[in-house]
Amino acid sequence: MKARLPFLLFSASALLAEPSDGLAPEVAGLNAAAVSYALEAKLPDLEKPFLSTKPQELKDGITVGELQGAQKETVLKFAHEIADGKHGEIDSLLIAHHGQLLFESYYRRGRQNYPHYQMSITKSYTAMAVGRAIQLGYLKMSDLDRPVYSFLNELQPAKFVAGAKDVTLAQAMNMKSGVRIDETKVGELVKNPAGLKGQGQIQAYFQHSAPIPAAPRTFKYQSSDPSMAMQVVQATVPGSAAEFIRKELFGKLSITNYNWETDTISGWPKSAAGAGLLSRDMVKWGLLVLDKGKWHGEQLIPAEYVAKATSRIHENSDTNGYGYFWWTDDFKIGDKSYHAMEGRGAGGQFIFTFPEADLVVVVTAHQKGMGSMLKNLPPALLPAFLGR
Repeated sequence: MKARLPFLLFSASALLAEPSDGLAPEVAGLNAAAVSYALEAKLPDLEKPFLSTKPQELKDGITVGELQGAQKETVLKFAHEIADGKHGEIDSLLIAHHGQLLFESYYRRGRQNYPHYQMSITKSYTAMAVGRAIQLGYLKMSDLDRPVYSFLNELQPAKFVAGAKDVTLAQAMNMKSGVRIDETKVGELVKNPAGLKGQGQIQAYFQHSAPIPAAPRTFKYQSSDPSMAMQVVQATVPGSAAEFIRKELFGKLSITNYNWETDTISGWPKSAAGAGLLSRDMVKWGLLVLDKGKWHGEQLIPAEYVAKATSRIHENSDTNGYGYFWWTDDFKIGDKSYHAMEGRGAGGQFIFTFPEADLVVVVTAHQKGMGSMLKNLPPALLPAFLGR
């Protein structure tokens, strides 16, 4: 394990008293070819953490403000714990309250201008691509209950296993497609990649799955289901899904410095993992959710769709659920419970939205697994922003 001496040299009192001045750390001479999971892993750790309680105005669509008072003390205390390694391999922590970015911090591999690789949180962005297609009229809310195959005119339904024709878009986005393919069969299929291009990917899911039972089906977190959603976007919007995401989703959010890998199987954008976004741009997704699909007054995603996507359609437990590729949680703090809608990704990528506090918190990290932020962050930070 690499030494963390530059971080450990910061005393609690010094860190609390002296947030960083100047510009946030960046990768010099960054170009699109330099953005990847492999190259990100080679970024050297920052010599010291960057903490700003008055984030810089970058004309990137984000309104900035200043963190003050007890909120500032609470946040800087938590930021010091991150710097000391108490919460693992955290790369950034950003906080927006009442629509303003009040705190921006970078650690270790975190850089303001380097898109952080996103694992399963890519699914959450994919869900919003579906929502944008609905807002623009390429899909309707009622289409969520249409069978996936009905959108894809290159499929051969006669070859489907029993039940495949009944899998709806909504069920796929709730991880309840019921598709189950034996690993041996998967190994055989990938030996013929040409047969999986385009809609061939979905044909393989529906043709080689075990028979699919009638709904309600068992929840299973798997890559086949978001692939179906991306295929529907590809089949229904003008041009390509990649162009649509660039123009109608990221373009509307003023997101220009990003990476979204192409699925080598289908040829369309990846959907289960593979996006790369700046931490500040991740904040925008949280603000979009909190404002019921609006961004700077423009309705980008139907409010009805956002509510459904971030609702507890599937219950994992009394406090945890899943909508359309977005998670929900209820956190008990004191004698009260507070709701959260979350985008989550392995390695520790989080977009926390806390509606009762009008609060968005973004975390990026390179943990093994999810790390401890899901457990530790809400009770540490949420109380400071309630009732203000």
